[in-house]
Amino acid sequence: MSEDVTRISIAGEMTIYRAADLKVTVLDALRKTRVLEIDLSGVTELDTAGLQVLMLAKQTAAADQRELRLLQHSPAVVEIIEMLDLVAFFGDAVLIHA
Repeated sequence: MSEDVTRISIAGEMTIYRAADLKVTVLDALRKTRVLEIDLSGVTELDTAGLQVLMLAKQTAAADQRELRLLQHSPAVVEIIEMLDLVAFFGDAVLIHA
């Protein structure tokens, strides 16, 4: 297992229509590194299926003693994470947009 930090970016919709593919992409990337950073700046829409992918990745990282960092939260991501009161669950710094 690499000790390096790996960064991936997700752009477009994180919805039920892409959740299965995103799950494979995120979990595969997580298995290959000690620390995975996911840039969410390009996410235009997030629904509960997309949110479940992020939550699964966070739980998998913790169970495998790896680290998952969510970065550059887009307004769509911030809206859902705040609405569902999940900021503490993810534990990442979230920039609040004015």
